[in-house]
Amino acid sequence: MQVTETLSEGLKRELKVVIPAKDMEAQMNVRLADAKDKVRINGFRPGKVPLAHLKKTYGKSIMAELVNEIVRERPTQILSDRGEKSATQPSISMTEDEAEADKILSAQADFEFNIAYEVIPPIELKPTSGIKVTREVVEVSEDEVNEQILKIAESARSYETKKGKAAEGDRVTMNYLGKVDGEAFDGGAAEDAELVIGSNRFIPGFEDQLVGVKAGDEKVITVTFPTEYPAANLAGKEATFDITVKDVAAAAELEINDDLASKLGLESADKLKEIVRSQIEGQYGSVTRQKVKRQILDQLDELYKFDSPQGLVDAEFENIWRQINTDLAQSGKTFADEDTTEEEARAEYTKLAERRVRLGLVLSEIGEKAGVEVTEEEMQRALYAQLQQFPGQQKEILDFFRNTPGASASLRAPIFEEKVIDKLLSEVDVTDKTVSKEELMADDEEEGAEKPAKKAASKKKAAAKADDASEGEEAAPKKKAAPKKKAAEDSAE
Repeated sequence: MQVTETLSEGLKRELKVVIPAKDMEAQMNVRLADAKDKVRINGFRPGKVPLAHLKKTYGKSIMAELVNEIVRERPTQILSDRGEKSATQPSISMTEDEAEADKILSAQADFEFNIAYEVIPPIELKPTSGIKVTREVVEVSEDEVNEQILKIAESARSYETKKGKAAEGDRVTMNYLGKVDGEAFDGGAAEDAELVIGSNRFIPGFEDQLVGVKAGDEKVITVTFPTEYPAANLAGKEATFDITVKDVAAAAELEINDDLASKLGLESADKLKEIVRSQIEGQYGSVTRQKVKRQILDQLDELYKFDSPQGLVDAEFENIWRQINTDLAQSGKTFADEDTTEEEARAEYTKLAERRVRLGLVLSEIGEKAGVEVTEEEMQRALYAQLQQFPGQQKEILDFFRNTPGASASLRAPIFEEKVIDKLLSEVDVTDKTVSKEELMADDEEEGAEKPAKKAASKKKAAAKADDASEGEEAAPKKKAAPKKKAAEDSAE
């Protein structure tokens, strides 16, 4: 086998591989000899089929198998021998001329093919001792724990029938019938429907008009459905609801005690507080880690400057661009609405893609040199988490990961990345700083309010959104469509 480099331009490489016809024929003869005792051909005793007859009958099919095996396996070996790593799957090309292909399969011509790829650039790791980060820590107060418990406990709150008029916080039990232009509409009626005034479960204006009603009252409520309401036949329309009040009940006081804990399925108030405190700390801890991670990645971005494989950058850009256009389409906006142009946005998100790829390569090199590994148990946990997100689709998801090349990498990559970040946190200079929850969340809330295209021009904001190269951005929460039987309820329930 002869390998000749035909292109070396930046990170791009092209190789010409030639395997002499005699070598291909020799490999074919070995396989024919192995098949000699196994094939059954009429007119010949087992094991007595002449090699020439076998070659005539099976030669081309065996050569075709050899060609497929060579183009599938040899590129990896060739790159390994050259001490190179391909950034993406190498591109293989060979003759498409049928006459030439026939000569190759007949062992009358050398087998030639070309390999085109981009190499992963060599990365010389730099000391991490100069990296300094501030880890913001929030101390969870007893008041915050109690406040969160009371929010959770709303589902366990009891109500007692009261005399008199309904007020904010009271529960109204009623029958209602919704009409548009005097005609009842599907999903606009219910009996014995319960609604807590102030819960904002129904469309704007509905609950406010229940203040002051009493059991036995009949009333007509007039409201206007939001323009973005999921049901197109109701969106933006004025509607009336004929209301018959069945009961008005006042909310009982919530007290954090063992009885409340029992209603929530726990053995004691102390255990309830312990769990809620842990949940709050976990939420703050997640934000803290992301902010620390951003600081590390920002400083790595300053330390490492090199050209990234264009194929990886293009693929990353397409992922980002697809999400940006999806977000704009869902919000009904354009690039002009976000004070930018498509050209400017493309330029900024190309820089973002380059950063993501470069940092991904750096983290990969750091992890590889440090011997960071993802265990089978960690992969199984990640797969289980995927299955939990899509109940009822477990079989399809399992088949996808079993049968899709590279699919498991989507599970491995974020785990590997977080383990590398853990390693870096053990090496860099970390200073803890106690802050309020408002200070901790301020930057994230500001970034969450930014529009994707408009703020692409801000390097700091764009970089912050690139901090997790494996997991990507989280989509903004979407409003759910209201069930038909509760068309009067706001779809943002």
